Amino acid sequence: MPHALLAATPQEKASFDSFVAGMKAEAAKAGIKPATLERAFKGVQPNQRVIELDRKQPEFTLTWDQYRTRVISEARITKGRAMFAQHRDLLARVTARYGVPAAPIMGIWGLESDYGSSTGGFHVIEALATLAWEGRRAAFFRSELMDALKIIQAGDITPDRMTGSYAGAMGQPQFMPDSYLKFAQDFSGTGKRDIWSNPGDIFASVANYLAKSGWSDKLPWGVAAKLPPGFDAALAGRDNRRKIEDWARLGVQPSRALAPDAMAAVILPGGPQGEAYLACHPNFLAIRRYNPSDFYCITVGLIGERVTA
Repeated sequence: MPHALLAATPQEKASFDSFVAGMKAEAAKAGIKPATLERAFKGVQPNQRVIELDRKQPEFTLTWDQYRTRVISEARITKGRAMFAQHRDLLARVTARYGVPAAPIMGIWGLESDYGSSTGGFHVIEALATLAWEGRRAAFFRSELMDALKIIQAGDITPDRMTGSYAGAMGQPQFMPDSYLKFAQDFSGTGKRDIWSNPGDIFASVANYLAKSGWSDKLPWGVAAKLPPGFDAALAGRDNRRKIEDWARLGVQPSRALAPDAMAAVILPGGPQGEAYLACHPNFLAIRRYNPSDFYCITVGLIGERVTA
């Protein structure tokens, strides 16, 4: 269901209407048809809830233990295993085409939208227009709004079905419009790239995103690792890449065999006394392009491995 609007003041409404008029003129110059613009902006108003959520800063930063406990729940793993069983053959076909295994696709799908059950109920055009008008990151959201209009004009989705998060992240993989234009796929051959309800298009779009971001089918995302006593924590960090054989000389032991010349970095998400991972490059960075958080990348890897095991 769309999120309820809080009434804008007359001044805000006038300012927003002026913004929309300017946006329509700019979009028309870029080749968006008048009929598309009328459909896209029909009933669109400044959404105060969107502004509220955008301005709301988290009160504290989660530690790795808190994040992992919250994100890798047994309920999410159980649901993921059922969804993997249901879509195993389709995922195998996606892997064959894009060279990306089911595990990271399932991990991202599970984290982004709880396997499609939580995609956000905001009208994307309204959310993006509100954020572009409101001004905190106006240029970014104005560009994303223009991309959303291009998607509607291409016929992939109708404005009323184009739903997503308060920030405009769309469908089950939570693609921003720019990412949609770059990476979304019509795997099912319907003529539409449907990341809202078509499993083949959803999985293929995530796989294509990772493949275009440098995913190598020769490596996992990473592996758990055992560090030697007295390991120098200054050697850790995703940008400090070394060959597996070089890490082995320093006493770092991966939990399973990796090619000696594979490049990896030691990640210590909970700090020097906590667990360690060898993050394989380029795959760890491909996931990180999806969401620039080491916690996110590790949990995508761990969830994906558990639900596809």
